[in-house]
Amino acid sequence: MKRVKRARFCESDGANARCALCPHRCRIGEGKTGLCGARRNIGGVLIAESYGQVSSLALDPIEKKPLYHFHPGRRILSMGGYGCNMNCSFCQNSAVSKAKPETEFVSPERLVEIAASMPGNLGLAFTYNEPLIGAEYLLDAAPLLRERGLKVALVSNGMICAEPLEELLPFVDAMNIDLKAFTQTFYRKMGGDAETVKRNIARCAESCHVEVTTLIIPGENDGDDETEALSAWLASISRDLPLHLTRFFPRYRMTEKPPTPIETLTRIAKIARRALTHVHVGNV
Repeated sequence: MKRVKRARFCESDGANARCALCPHRCRIGEGKTGLCGARRNIGGVLIAESYGQVSSLALDPIEKKPLYHFHPGRRILSMGGYGCNMNCSFCQNSAVSKAKPETEFVSPERLVEIAASMPGNLGLAFTYNEPLIGAEYLLDAAPLLRERGLKVALVSNGMICAEPLEELLPFVDAMNIDLKAFTQTFYRKMGGDAETVKRNIARCAESCHVEVTTLIIPGENDGDDETEALSAWLASISRDLPLHLTRFFPRYRMTEKPPTPIETLTRIAKIARRALTHVHVGNV
């Protein structure tokens, strides 16, 4: 049975509802959803419509998140819902992030029981789509997971306002955050904000284990100067902060570009290793 959940992070705006979860701060009219497609205005009340709606559940190697330096060799139950608050033309998971797939309601209590019943399971990774747009579900499930001795991991684009992030962080053990590029121009094209993501990477690294992923796209974010600036900035947080440089393949609305050449990844990784101790090349 579906549980209706009122959104916690919103502001009254007359007949409209203003979401305060992410920097878009969507002003949502009656019956409409915000950019993420997961939070709807019903009668002037903002509802977390995606609450508990699970589209996928799988036991994955922790390295698949990718989290190479957080309990390596272990497996973690991974779940996804639907929706995303960015609009990347190269989205690798558009079936769940930009569409509304078939879902099943799983209460936080039931989710914890499933995770706890799996022998050898490290915990729960909220992933596949953007988990932060379901902050209410995270805030209900994560403390229960922690009480059972299970780890909580997030795979996220990092697009969240400071207040909800601060509420979530005490219950998060690890995060992999996408740093999609190091320019505001690129982020604007993809419906995001580079400064918000950078701020949140720095803040999360103070609170939990963090690894960063950048998908390298030919002609978009593969320049030597950008790589040098990105890796130097990460090193200013910690030289030991792991960076995953992953290979682009044509997806979603970016099908005209070829896959990233292996030589490009090799070159960029060499630059990044001048600043960072742990640089990994993936998706090759």
